[in-house]
Amino acid sequence: MTDNAVLSSTVDRMEVVVLPDRPAMGRRAADDAIAHLKQLLASQDTVRMVFAAAPSQSEFLEALASAEGIDWSRVIAFHMDEYVGLPVGASERFGQWLRRFVFDKIGFAEVHLLGAEDVTQADAAEVAAAYAAKLAEAPIDIVCAGIGVNGHIAFNDPPVADFDDALAVKVVELDDVCRQQQVDDECFATFDDVPTHALTLTVPRLMDSARIFCIVPAAGKAAAVAQTLAGPIEEACPASILRRHPAVTLYLDRDSASAAIAAGTLS
Repeated sequence: MTDNAVLSSTVDRMEVVVLPDRPAMGRRAADDAIAHLKQLLASQDTVRMVFAAAPSQSEFLEALASAEGIDWSRVIAFHMDEYVGLPVGASERFGQWLRRFVFDKIGFAEVHLLGAEDVTQADAAEVAAAYAAKLAEAPIDIVCAGIGVNGHIAFNDPPVADFDDALAVKVVELDDVCRQQQVDDECFATFDDVPTHALTLTVPRLMDSARIFCIVPAAGKAAAVAQTLAGPIEEACPASILRRHPAVTLYLDRDSASAAIAAGTLS
């Protein structure tokens, strides 16, 4: 396991590890996730994992996919959000992105795509309910997550995040900050190309997982990270709820940690 952290700290119940750069951050997060995954596979028949899809996850997923000594044939994969209205096969779909980075590189026991077929607003709620039922068949062991520039986790943007949501998967309208992030991340050419609605695992569904590895690089996330760590725990910054999870580690690089370090939250 790599151990080149710039600093490590604990904020409420959240472990925070800051690495020198994005590659080191991705490798450290992958090393920790792999070690945990191996422990689980030594004591249970299968492991159920949920993956985020975003450029922020690239280094982590590349390191994870190249890991040796893991019986991936006993791991069941899910992902945490998907656009409504994009056709099957569209490169912008999160399912397609994850297939390129991890799902097609690893011999998982099962891969359950959220919205595996075309999803319209008319049938999105039905698709959400079916995916929620699949997730509920057994506990979720590991969630590999990120944080958005507006503090979202999955597509739980501040206007729609609900810490007491009765649903496990729901249809949401994306806020403008979230949609602009998709353009800034070069996932879409223009703001108008970004779908207005999506499917997402809800905050309680994510929090109900046994272990969370949260990977958040880049200066554009610095304000969201600082708010996550030092602001009130509230839906205005959905990621702040992670401070209440009993087993979560937040992995940062120097850039994403910069505002929290400057404020003295991390030292």
